[in-house]
Amino acid sequence: MLQLSTIDPIKSKLTALAIPVAEDKNLHRDPKINAIVKKSKQFKEFKGAKDDTITHYEPYGLNSQRVLLIGVGKADEITLDQLRVMGGRIVKAAIGRDLTEIAILVPSTKNIKFDPEDTISAIGEGARLANYRFDKYRKPKHHPLKRIKLVLGTTAKPRYRSLITKINTICEGTIQARNWVNTPANDKTPAVFAGSIKKLAQKTGLKIDVRDERWLKKEGFNTMLAVAQGSQNRPRLLVLRHQPKGAKQTVALIGKGVTFDAGGINLKPTGSIETMKCDMSGAAAVAAILITAARLKLKTSLVGVIPIVENMPSGTAIRPGDIVKTWAGKTVEIGNTDAEGRLILIDAMAWAIDTFAPKVTIDMATLTGACVVALGEKIAGVFSSDDTLADDLIRAGDYTHERCWRMPLPEDYKEQLKSKVADTGNIGTTRWGGAITAALFLSEFVKDTRWAHIDIAGPAFLNKGGAYGESGATGFGVRLIYRLLETIRGI
Repeated sequence: MLQLSTIDPIKSKLTALAIPVAEDKNLHRDPKINAIVKKSKQFKEFKGAKDDTITHYEPYGLNSQRVLLIGVGKADEITLDQLRVMGGRIVKAAIGRDLTEIAILVPSTKNIKFDPEDTISAIGEGARLANYRFDKYRKPKHHPLKRIKLVLGTTAKPRYRSLITKINTICEGTIQARNWVNTPANDKTPAVFAGSIKKLAQKTGLKIDVRDERWLKKEGFNTMLAVAQGSQNRPRLLVLRHQPKGAKQTVALIGKGVTFDAGGINLKPTGSIETMKCDMSGAAAVAAILITAARLKLKTSLVGVIPIVENMPSGTAIRPGDIVKTWAGKTVEIGNTDAEGRLILIDAMAWAIDTFAPKVTIDMATLTGACVVALGEKIAGVFSSDDTLADDLIRAGDYTHERCWRMPLPEDYKEQLKSKVADTGNIGTTRWGGAITAALFLSEFVKDTRWAHIDIAGPAFLNKGGAYGESGATGFGVRLIYRLLETIRGI
């Protein structure tokens, strides 16, 4: 757990104290701290550059058992994400040494270009998110820390304590999303996944509805049911509502929830199928955002609509060439059963827009490998015809380092989706521009609401971990969308 501390870092008896160090400036006010920094820079291997580290044990003048100094580069070039990375590296170093706690000395904001709240948030997020291990199915080699203290000195303002609560809550949401995504598909069928979300959401005051297959058939969620029909594990539609008093406008969040994507009849090959437990990352993020919003009493009204299915090949699976009537009434020719995410999203989005009349609708989905080809594994694609909404998402991504890049929605690309026997096809007629045609397909079902589609196929699940995350699920989207909801224009 992340804590705020006003202890004296010189006099206090600590297991471990971490001190950020710049190459060219003192980042701290205390002369004794700066003396340790100066002495450390006399060693050849430590100059305060990024990735530099040095550890002193029971250094003279401090009561800490060990002091870890970590370089952050030149002071004027420090970014918020470098502070996040620093917090993560400190915590990972402490975990690797089997410590139970660490204190991190927060730099004086007189010497860096960020205000105190942003500095605390970035370091705190990096530290909190790095303090995560998914060890449910194995005996852990190391354990997360029990306490992470951010040391601000004796002048910490009362508002910083509520900030720490906010950081903890948002990071807990991100970690919960990671846990859901990392859970293997055999323990995450649609019914089990929906039940897990419901159990957690009930503790927050969210309004919750779990719709089963009978309701879906009655209401005409035919494309969602078509994707689900190849699996013995039956689908669910989960609806979460956060309705604070006085909120006049609603934001709808739609999350793709394919608990395992085998590709259906168009079976995925080896090399592409092994990690498909992650194909519900959008659903996990949406559920975690709603839960986080309820815990923090966000003033914006939210509805989360989460279609949950399993896409499997069998004698009952949907086939290429089949035609399905959507909830909105349009017919879709199935060109490829592995283009299933867009099918469950269009029923969920069209229904959510008609039912709740949201001012803004945002869907999040691990939708296309084409987006990963275009942007790599660390950047999400944003598709929207609303310039303001797209800009707000990009800015939120820049702030949280859950980076997004706006992609085009060219009208003439819709030609690729034409079908000779139905209103539309579910894939383009060429292999090129697949992320764009997928977004254009979705755009046909959102009417005139302000809408953005976020393709998170790249950053949702990584084979290699980073400074504040293990390999596997990242929880991408929770911090991004919460930041968006705090800063969005027109709501």
